[in-house]
Amino acid sequence: MTKRFSFVIAWGCVATLLVVPVIAIYLFFRIDILSTLASQAIPLPIQWTGVLTEQWYGFWLLTVLYVTPGLLGLYYLRRAFANFAKGELFTASNSQDLRRFAILLFIQAIAKPVHLALSSVLLSLHHPAGQKMLTIMLGSNEIKVIALAMMLWVLSDLLVKASELEHENRQFV
Repeated sequence: MTKRFSFVIAWGCVATLLVVPVIAIYLFFRIDILSTLASQAIPLPIQWTGVLTEQWYGFWLLTVLYVTPGLLGLYYLRRAFANFAKGELFTASNSQDLRRFAILLFIQAIAKPVHLALSSVLLSLHHPAGQKMLTIMLGSNEIKVIALAMMLWVLSDLLVKASELEHENRQFV
């Protein structure tokens, strides 16, 4: 069961790694769709009708920069789960891949409030003086993701120790 589940996770990572860049490129060429989606999803009191096309492209770039660490993290997570699917559980490579995933997950969790802050400033540039915005939001979801990244960091160390123990046990058999 573990091998199958690992296989599904690895392929889910591959699918995400393929689909997200395609969507990003599509939204670059259809900035009007991005503006519609963002105005519905971003909980800010922005005067959406006044946002210029250049601001939307800036927002697109900020979003791509925010998503990039997550995609890099998925690449490393895919590598680890592909090895798990092959039955290679306690390897230094898996430990390194999980550690890299944890670091990139941590970076993305920290980047989320920064992304929202920069986006709020960018998208409210057209507002009159005194009505421009800087929104900073740090919620329990970001704290949970940071905690998860730290736990994965510790687990990556445990994989190294388990690898050493497995190697030692093979010598006795």
